[in-house]
Amino acid sequence: MKKITTLLLFSLSGFSLNAQSFIQAYQNRANMVSQSNITTNLQDFANLGIKTTGSTANVNAFNWLKDKYLAFGYSASQITEDPFTFSNKSSKNLIITKTGTVYPNKYVIICGHFDSINGPGVNDNGSGTSIILEAARILKDVPTEYSIKFIHFSGEEQGLLGSDHYVNNVVYQNNVKQLDIKVVFNLDQVGGKMGNNNDTIFCDEDQGGLASNNAASTAMTQQLRNCTQLYSTLLTDVDPAEDTDYIPFEEKGEVITGFFEKIRSNYPHTSNDTFANTDPVYIFNVGKAAVGALQHFAVATTAVLGTNETKSNTLESVKIHPNPAKDILNIDLPKDIKDFHFEVTDLLGHVLLKEDNNTNVNVGNLVTGAYIGTLKAKGQTVVRKILIK
Repeated sequence: MKKITTLLLFSLSGFSLNAQSFIQAYQNRANMVSQSNITTNLQDFANLGIKTTGSTANVNAFNWLKDKYLAFGYSASQITEDPFTFSNKSSKNLIITKTGTVYPNKYVIICGHFDSINGPGVNDNGSGTSIILEAARILKDVPTEYSIKFIHFSGEEQGLLGSDHYVNNVVYQNNVKQLDIKVVFNLDQVGGKMGNNNDTIFCDEDQGGLASNNAASTAMTQQLRNCTQLYSTLLTDVDPAEDTDYIPFEEKGEVITGFFEKIRSNYPHTSNDTFANTDPVYIFNVGKAAVGALQHFAVATTAVLGTNETKSNTLESVKIHPNPAKDILNIDLPKDIKDFHFEVTDLLGHVLLKEDNNTNVNVGNLVTGAYIGTLKAKGQTVVRKILIK
């Protein structure tokens, strides 16, 4: 595997990497990924419990996802439920379709599973789920040449049941292909592990299975690496395709790629796959890379559509250190921010500390563990995970 070990620097215009150009509008939208939204989605996902396929918690997670898309403004006609059965149980995949302006019948699929096993599954795969939600929110009103399908699969942990059903009953019907797919972009286990140096993401490449689609997957995976470096601070490496939801597509000859964490956590498939054991800042950075790449794959408009689209969170540059902290937590802010509110909560949301306009917060009375720091200023919010030692 080849690892990129240096960050690539570029100007805001005229820069290209393997024929891909930096696009300011794509960066503007990538910058709209919200750390606060990521954190909230992860916590909500955790609170839904163990989402074993066919369970009540699995149904609740499905409904939570559907309600999210309705709240984003997607219409009922854009939302499709794909039910399937197994072992006398039933579950559903959720599919949201955003129609393209030039190639409405050719699809870019961004997908990930929402079921879990033996735990709440915050890394595997609340992380991918939270990013897909953010991408759908941000791109809802952004014209793209190709149609996009945002798909949340169930049954992955029981053997890719949901994605296999979708491919063999929706993409194909009686072995006749129904959907023309440009690329399948899967996100699975991108949560990192708190305490690791999570600065690199694996870009999954099809190196097996059908030989006929390997070259195309290699090209798409290189484009994913390029977009990751263009629109996020992450480094990239290549990983052979994992046993996850793009595999049924690959077996039918479709082009696949995806994200998977570089330093693999040992918490997935256990009761410890919790919010406290993931790295929400890593997920935020993967989210920016994913939004940049999805725009590239679907060919989003390069025009800036309005003031809301260019409004990024200036608080994302806030630094809170040291982390872990023992006595004093320092807050480094942009120079123009003088009036702000900062609070520390536990992972259940209980407020433990409140401070106004104080950049040196005394945390000496907090017990060792993980907490959430929330800073608000100028109508914006930024969230950071804080460790106390």
